[in-house]
Amino acid sequence: MSDSPLALLDRLDQAIAGERQALIEHDVQALIQATAAKLEALRALELDVPHGAHERLHELAEANRANGALLSRRRREVNWALRQLGRSESAPAYDARGQSSTVQASRSIAVA
Repeated sequence: MSDSPLALLDRLDQAIAGERQALIEHDVQALIQATAAKLEALRALELDVPHGAHERLHELAEANRANGALLSRRRREVNWALRQLGRSESAPAYDARGQSSTVQASRSIAVA
C-alpha cells in the first residue's frame, strides 16, 4: 500500500523534524534513522509530486536547509575539538604536487 502524495509530505515533514531534533540532541542513531526516512520520502515524492503543494514544499526545503546549517555548525565544532586535541582531518584538497595529504600536528597538553 503506497501513501498518498499528501501523506508523503507529512512523512517528509516528520523526518525533517526528527533530523533537527537528533542534531540538537547529538543523537547519532536518531540522525541516521531520520535521514534515511527523509531520503525514502523524497524518493517516493519524486515519483508522485502533489499538485498545489508548492508552498509546503518550499517550507520543507527551508527546514531542510536549516538542518544543513546546523549540521555544518556541528561539524565545525567537532573539527575545532579535534584540532585542540592535536588531531586534524584529511586535507580537503590536493596539494601543488597533486597529492592529498594529512597534516600531522601535535600539541602538548601537559609538560612532565
